[in-house]
Amino acid sequence: MTVRRGQGYTLRVSAVPAVHLRLLTRCQPLDGGPGTPAIPAQRKARREYENRVIALTPTGP
Repeated sequence: MTVRRGQGYTLRVSAVPAVHLRLLTRCQPLDGGPGTPAIPAQRKARREYENRVIALTPTGP
């Protein structure tokens, strides 16, 4: 299956919160780091995704 990505497209993943937390850990390099340029739009998208996932977890706010 082809997944279209880019401006205006959202990739939806139906999974338990634990899977989303692992995805967040794997996309941590999007926030930038040593040798990795930080792209503001990617940081924002990851931050918003993290906020939604944390709100779904039982220990979330």
